[in-house]
Amino acid sequence: MKCIIIDDEPLAIDVLMDYCQKMDFIQLEGTFTNPLEAISVIKEKKIDLIFCDIEMPQINGIDFITSLDNIPMFIFTTAYSQYAVEGFNLNAVDYLVKPIPYNRFIKAISRVKEVMAYKDTPTKENVFPSIGENQKSAPNYIFIKAEYESVKINLDDIEYIQGLKDYLKIHVVGTNKTILTLMSFKEILDKLPANQFLRVHKSFVVNISRIKTVQRNRIVINDVRIPIGESHKANFFSALGL
Repeated sequence: MKCIIIDDEPLAIDVLMDYCQKMDFIQLEGTFTNPLEAISVIKEKKIDLIFCDIEMPQINGIDFITSLDNIPMFIFTTAYSQYAVEGFNLNAVDYLVKPIPYNRFIKAISRVKEVMAYKDTPTKENVFPSIGENQKSAPNYIFIKAEYESVKINLDDIEYIQGLKDYLKIHVVGTNKTILTLMSFKEILDKLPANQFLRVHKSFVVNISRIKTVQRNRIVINDVRIPIGESHKANFFSALGL
């Protein structure tokens, strides 16, 4: 697997170089402190994976990745956790927060290998599509029984779902618009794509793409603060690569 490292901090590059050299299947094709100097190498050597910092003086790492014509797999490496949601939405394989522990690096590389396995298996749908890639996918809506009718809800419009005794309150985009349905969390989670919706508390499921910020014990969506339950913290932060 061919990879490159892009970071304006030489010490950060040294750490990742050391980690990569411990992996016999990783072929490091270059390191760059200026992202723009990496473009020709990405094209000519058909790079499989980019480790990319975000806060850099020449160009923001997110802007750099999205500017590429054919985007390889990429892992963001940064000291700033507030970019995690945006990185997730861009289909980053993982998001590593500095200083990067070796065991966390191993976990990220394991995800890379899983992605490569899906790409190399034609009978399986690639679950980590490239940015802007056209693909056949499941419907982006669900039908929910509410009162005496079935209501169609676009998945992207769901902000979060709140449990209220025997009911669920589905908060959707709009002015205080909510939908009440007599369902359990298990029933609705079976309808929702697991890579987009996560249960973060005994009373809340959130749409990851709608998260504005992540704090230590809560999530902010549309200025609403949603608690993160102790039993759900590990799964939630792992899903976001934090």
